[in-house]
Amino acid sequence: MQKGNRQCGLPNVQSRVGEFASTFQFGNSERNGLPGGGASCSLVPERSAGRAFPRSLPFKTLASPAVNELAILDAIQPIHTPWLDALVAAYTSTSDVGQIWILLGIVLAIIPKTRKLGAAVLIAVLLGAIITSGILKPLIMRPRPCDANPLVPMIVDRPHGSSFPSGHATAAFAAFGALLFSKGPRPLVIVVGIGAVLMALTRLYCYVHYPTDVLAGTVVGLLAGFAAAKIVEAASRKLQERRSQSHT
Repeated sequence: MQKGNRQCGLPNVQSRVGEFASTFQFGNSERNGLPGGGASCSLVPERSAGRAFPRSLPFKTLASPAVNELAILDAIQPIHTPWLDALVAAYTSTSDVGQIWILLGIVLAIIPKTRKLGAAVLIAVLLGAIITSGILKPLIMRPRPCDANPLVPMIVDRPHGSSFPSGHATAAFAAFGALLFSKGPRPLVIVVGIGAVLMALTRLYCYVHYPTDVLAGTVVGLLAGFAAAKIVEAASRKLQERRSQSHT
């Protein structure tokens, strides 16, 4: 897969950079040959979500130049290579709708010995999706870094919806949290944990999330995993009590 074959945002967005430059200033990057070392650009309307990002968003708290999150993302860009781009794009696409973690939950639920773990993973991923995509993303409507700097070559298509928090990180750490707090087999917990960390990092590599998006998704996912583990534990306890009462 070659870099630069996709651009984030709407068509002809580069022609609008000058128009928007006076609105927002981000970071101190000299990437892409921008004059003065600034990656300056306004917001690109998110038509796929059916609404545009307002210009009055609280950038000082969500994407502050003091935090310099774009500079962190820019620092990652030099490690791009064609083979790594292809690998990252393929892996991150396995969780575009959380499918890799849903599949994990289904497989575990089919196996009798891990049925409870599977249920916890599925519940955790569902809870994470509700909180992230159903509540936080529409409420906060944070533009993505590739909206702020549309000149960055993209290796994936721009995801639908807003940036905060990361849905990929949420789903990944929801699955990991469910296994961790359900005290699943140690090797499985370690493997899924590594997979979750790598999934979160792909979102930074792809320039579609800020570090704080990924951090927030991690926290939400772990909380969803904890809640799911407790739900399954309580349901299992009640089921055992009913069975014991039926035998007496």
